[in-house]
Amino acid sequence: MKKRKLTLAFLCMLFASKSTFAQETQTDSTQTENNNYHSRKLKIEEMNFVTGYYVQNGNNAAVTGGIGDENLTDIATTFNISLAKYDEKDNKHSLNLEMGVDAYTSASSDKIDPSTISSASNADMRIYPSVNYLYQNDKNRYKVGAGYTMSSEYDYTSNGLNALFSKWSKDKNKEVTAKASVFLDQWKVIYPIELRPVGYGSGSEHGSGQIDTEDRNSYNFGIVYSQVINQNLQLALLADYGYQEGLLATRFHRTYFTDGSKKVENLPDTRTKIPVGLRASYFLGDNMVLRGFYRYYTDNWDVQAHTASLEVSYKITPFVSIAPSYRFYTQTQAEYFAPYSMHDPQSSYYTSDYDLSKFTSSLYGLNLRFANLNDKFFIDNLNSLDIRYGYYNRSTGLNAHSITFALNFK
Repeated sequence: MKKRKLTLAFLCMLFASKSTFAQETQTDSTQTENNNYHSRKLKIEEMNFVTGYYVQNGNNAAVTGGIGDENLTDIATTFNISLAKYDEKDNKHSLNLEMGVDAYTSASSDKIDPSTISSASNADMRIYPSVNYLYQNDKNRYKVGAGYTMSSEYDYTSNGLNALFSKWSKDKNKEVTAKASVFLDQWKVIYPIELRPVGYGSGSEHGSGQIDTEDRNSYNFGIVYSQVINQNLQLALLADYGYQEGLLATRFHRTYFTDGSKKVENLPDTRTKIPVGLRASYFLGDNMVLRGFYRYYTDNWDVQAHTASLEVSYKITPFVSIAPSYRFYTQTQAEYFAPYSMHDPQSSYYTSDYDLSKFTSSLYGLNLRFANLNDKFFIDNLNSLDIRYGYYNRSTGLNAHSITFALNFK
């Protein structure tokens, strides 16, 4: 469901597993002493298993016009495996396979039809497999990759393609990476029960009647320049451009007007997004790393936002580290937003989705990491265990908790 974008973004920030594009080059254990030879055999390079639980509550559900229960729970699990081999010219080929499944329940979505206890989207399951290929040429200092991803749930399907090119300097201190992606989505147009056209179906799994299906396409391009300034400081500059077209409104969101009338949410069918950012890592000796991030965002819906975060990673022992983090976010109100019963009846576009309201938010995180477990506990290939907790609080009253467990095998 479109409404779950906050949930998914929050979960991704806390426990997104590594993709092929994010992995560092691994040295093959079968190298000869001169380090000029790599095994030609295909091998499993890395595996990750991540599972997490997310719960939120609030009182600004867009389904009921900006008021009402926002309680939601989500259980998400992902597993990925990275395979690699070297060809005759010592170029590296990597393949990353990932499968994700999450199941959620949503109190607000169940208000699409308040007369039922199981309307169109009070609960659902999402499945999202992906495959990514990466070619790395160390002699000419570049990487090129491509991937496919798919996501499916009851009322929504998405197919995505992505591509990457990266080039680094001879001393490996500078790197430029360009990424592009396209997502082609289709989703069923579900209306609140009292606002459905005559003869229109409910959209529920066992409901009768036909419903419409609409497209929504997203195109993204990003570039990252990273540089090692010195042995302590690393910086990265990030810039992105995003464009969406199609049905961007969620039709089962109600909006209420000052004259007492109500309609389904209506938004423009295009949106342009431009974020730019700076990421920095500073190493304070052997045991502590500071990681900072800042991003400025603007779009043509009149939303402007600032994000700033800081993480302090401290190695307690060679096997245990702890990393508290904090992220602050603030945004302006979209041009088309108004609270419950505050919309002008003459407006062309209107929403009471508080994701488009003016607000500030804080995300407090804590990560406990146990590394080199195969050496410590003699468990073959088990490299690390991460236990992560996050607490999210928004000035509108919404808050959320998340706890995740991540296992890495190498």
